Amino acid sequence: MTALRLRALLVDDEILARVALRQALAVHADIEVVGECGNVQEAVQAIATLQPDLAFLDIQMPGGDGFGLLHGRASGEARPLIVFTTAFADHALQAFDANAIDYVLKPIDQARFDQAMDRVRKHWQGLQQHRAAASSGGYVKRISVPMGERTIVIPVSDIDWIRADDNYVRIHASGSTYLHRETLSHLHASLDPANFLRIHRSIVVNMNRIREVHTLFQGHAEIVLHDGTRLDLSRRFRQAARSALRLR
Repeated sequence: MTALRLRALLVDDEILARVALRQALAVHADIEVVGECGNVQEAVQAIATLQPDLAFLDIQMPGGDGFGLLHGRASGEARPLIVFTTAFADHALQAFDANAIDYVLKPIDQARFDQAMDRVRKHWQGLQQHRAAASSGGYVKRISVPMGERTIVIPVSDIDWIRADDNYVRIHASGSTYLHRETLSHLHASLDPANFLRIHRSIVVNMNRIREVHTLFQGHAEIVLHDGTRLDLSRRFRQAARSALRLR
């Protein structure tokens, strides 16, 4: 596997805060700062142009806030990993609801910052492993999902179904749901097609979990899983589903 290297964007309206970020990053040789922004408008343009892997994002800035920047991005549009850096501790829950990797308070404590970088690396390595497996023609057996201080390892055989959620997926496995930073297309490509079937542009299902296929009114169809979950089978993927499930 190629060496880990992430391209980072610094977004903060205070020059001294950006300097502090660069100083904290100085011991992390695998992070390359590719740009700096002082407001939300600049950040929107920089993300679209530079396509960084990682963004350190302040919350309160001129022209809007960090959360508004994330919410304003179009569905399916590429988004970097996010680490919020802010002087305000009361936004932590909202930051994790926005699927940030971590939340670092200013002034930056180096040990706490290094901990955040460890989380970033774990998450990034998981993404690269999935993509490498897909490009090499191999299929993943386990999916690692960072969750706060822990990393949950999900055996692929435990997965029931997966739904797209912007640049994330929600993995439903053994009665639990896990939010994972990966597009559905990339994740589906890393799974064995003998077991996983795309039935909708936003849904992939484990064929071993399918109990019934129903034809509904006006050409609609649905798939019922063994636990009773009902999922739409779209017209676009119906013929492939028929072939894979050997339906008439």
